[in-house]
Amino acid sequence: MPMLTVKNIVKQYSNHRALDDVSLTIPKGSIFGLLGPNGAGKTSLIRIINQITAPDQGEVYFDGELLQPKHIARIGYLPEERGLYKKMKIGEQLLYLSQLKGLRKQEAIQKINYWFERLNMGDWWDKKVEDLSKGMQQKVQFVATVVHDPELIILDEPFSGFDPVNAQIIQDEILELNKKGATIIYSTHRMESVEELCDNIALINKSKKILDGSVKDIKRSYRNQTYIVTYQYLDVVDTLTLPPAFEIVENKAALDDYELTVHVDNEQSLNDLLLALIPQVNIKQVSEVIPSMHDIFIKQVTSAAIL
Repeated sequence: MPMLTVKNIVKQYSNHRALDDVSLTIPKGSIFGLLGPNGAGKTSLIRIINQITAPDQGEVYFDGELLQPKHIARIGYLPEERGLYKKMKIGEQLLYLSQLKGLRKQEAIQKINYWFERLNMGDWWDKKVEDLSKGMQQKVQFVATVVHDPELIILDEPFSGFDPVNAQIIQDEILELNKKGATIIYSTHRMESVEELCDNIALINKSKKILDGSVKDIKRSYRNQTYIVTYQYLDVVDTLTLPPAFEIVENKAALDDYELTVHVDNEQSLNDLLLALIPQVNIKQVSEVIPSMHDIFIKQVTSAAIL
């Protein structure tokens, strides 16, 4: 059974349609990337899942049940716009937020101390939020999100404001929470960590879902028979030539070798390319060009903008 099922959601704000017939299925125990440029509709969908706003049409199912207020206690939400009380002591603030999520005081203190230890926040209990850097505030907000052991964790741009070291610490904690069974929705328009973190993704652009599926399947579907061949010329050859079925995209010097990027016609195979090259060069390495999620994101969003 999916952790979350979104069916035909429509959300209209005055004359702006934020979501237009969006449907998603988020597998239980997965890390699901909710991708899209700024203003695409990601945050509108997240607000509906968190019951901050309601859809104009469509339904959301949480763990097989129609989404209800009781499910909020099973969700942890880290918003892009952080919401901490700047004058309040961190320990008291986290205790208050934990109890709002249904934890008893003693249990909340125990869990807060556990996270303080994990994230090197041991002496932060009596500090005030306004005395912390942006990255340190992010840590506090992350603890507030996960302290009640939610089954579904929604992270909206969780790494903004973090230096590389703390970003890696939080990424490791996200992976650990997922390993323990939490389903995670990771909303972002930055592709750097999507391939490291996400099992499945959906790409939303201009209020519509334009792509979804597993990261592996999507990347596989964008392969186009392009290869990089590292080689050295044989003594008897000083110019590389290939039949028309092999389009040379680039041929450049690379350290002591040469690097050939070539697109192979659909009627041909990698073996055919190698057979054409072997009489001319000494092949040292061959690799297929697999498009990154960044490349796919740019291609899809750019294509949608042209239409």
